[in-house]
Amino acid sequence: MKLPVALILFCTLAVPFQVMAQTSGSDQTSASRSSTPVPAFDRPVSWKLMLPNILSDQKHIWTFPNRLAHGHDWLPTVAVLGVTGGLFALDPIEGNYFRRSSSYQEFNKVFSSTRASIGMIVAPASFYLVGLVRKDEKAQHTALLAGEAVADAEILTTVLKDLTKRVRPSAFPPNGNLYDSWFESKGSPLRSNGGFPSGHSIAAFSIATVVARRYGNHRWVPYAAYGAAALVGFSRLSLSAHFTSDVFFGAALGYSISRFTVLQQ
Repeated sequence: MKLPVALILFCTLAVPFQVMAQTSGSDQTSASRSSTPVPAFDRPVSWKLMLPNILSDQKHIWTFPNRLAHGHDWLPTVAVLGVTGGLFALDPIEGNYFRRSSSYQEFNKVFSSTRASIGMIVAPASFYLVGLVRKDEKAQHTALLAGEAVADAEILTTVLKDLTKRVRPSAFPPNGNLYDSWFESKGSPLRSNGGFPSGHSIAAFSIATVVARRYGNHRWVPYAAYGAAALVGFSRLSLSAHFTSDVFFGAALGYSISRFTVLQQ
């Protein structure tokens, strides 16, 4: 294994140890400074509850239009859709740039699709294993909630990809018309061959949001979590696997699913 990849894996495994080593002391300090109880956002979760929770989450996700119909959540919805729509116009320009550029070869070797996927498996798994060793239920629950969020995100992604059938930038011929990318992708529906939204981005930001929200009392954790997710998202552009709008919409969905559906914050 090359040194950069080894360092990434080492850092991924080290984060749970660092977070949990600081948690006990910081929590006690916070409690001593304030008599106001800290809100408990630890949603009931276990291996046994995983499937019922996912089914409940899916109901919440697919009935979201009902909230819009009753006048809720219009501002963030319009903002996300507006930015995504604006990025559609820039997608061919960005897509052609990354298809022709050779500046990101080394970056792409480190953040390949396979290695990014492995990293997104290792991150929650390391939280769970460290939690078992240290008998830390918060860490174990963080891993299970992250897994739940990824499952919810992947179900939604599969449906959206099969509906939109967007062609990926790398699938176009050298002089192809990148504006004509919708409803053109071929393949089995079960393989989610479309490119909208980015599956890697939605999964990365799902995991990052769970970790950042549950360990946000450590200021560096949100930066590390979202920074790693952003690198995964950028790799989808540099590898010409997705357009910018695919990545942005996936990131927004991953954040929303984790925060408002899984964590219920």
